[in-house]
Amino acid sequence: MKWLNLFNANFRKEYIEMKRYLPNTIALVVTFYIIFLGAFFGIMFIGDPASFETNVQYSIVSVVFWSLTMMTMNFIGYSVITEATRGTLEQLYMSPMGVWKIMLTRIVSQLGLQSVIMILLLFGAMLTSGQWLSLNPMTTIPIIIVTMISMVGVSFMIAGLAIIVKQIQAFLQIFQFVLMGLVFVPITVAPFLAFAPFVKGVNMVRTVMLENLTLTELPLSDYGVLILNSLVYLILGLVVFDRCEKIAMKKGLLGQY
Repeated sequence: MKWLNLFNANFRKEYIEMKRYLPNTIALVVTFYIIFLGAFFGIMFIGDPASFETNVQYSIVSVVFWSLTMMTMNFIGYSVITEATRGTLEQLYMSPMGVWKIMLTRIVSQLGLQSVIMILLLFGAMLTSGQWLSLNPMTTIPIIIVTMISMVGVSFMIAGLAIIVKQIQAFLQIFQFVLMGLVFVPITVAPFLAFAPFVKGVNMVRTVMLENLTLTELPLSDYGVLILNSLVYLILGLVVFDRCEKIAMKKGLLGQY
């Protein structure tokens, strides 16, 4: 019941903020849509006509997942910065639930809201390009959920850094280009990227959408790598966050900005 109440409170908070600052939410969607248009017209004018459809479909999936990974991984870090700026970070530490639980329910709430935005972006991109992907929700949704676990883990690492150094906006701006590279580069080109967070899941979803596959048509080894990768990064993220919390408390950094 405590977890349910905590989730409900944070979901309402995230929804109210997105609604209250609606122009910012709309600008976010429009920005990612413009990025897709840039990729689409680039492929149209300088791409290989023989592989035009495949390249456009690849770009649609990649842009949508880049948007999702960037917002997810940066979310808790930005949340910590915002709380510190408002002077409410210490108040979170007065909660009996613990900050990591608050942040976990907050990011799950945000993921639910972001998923709606990403679906709108996906359909907008497909409508614009005239290339319709095989969404196959019974296959893609389970893979996406497992993939998001590793994203949450990395988000906790970034949040731990934010608790100590406070100002990490420049790092997050650079990080978004790193994420773009991880999303757009296929594992077949760089197999070692399977050890990076979320990359394996993105490649699996992209394969499902482009080739219209089902869960049983993907190799079992892919599921093993995906699940192990997600669990490792989630555990590592929580450990790093906990360690950074203790360092911040020891040095008295929580109340400073």
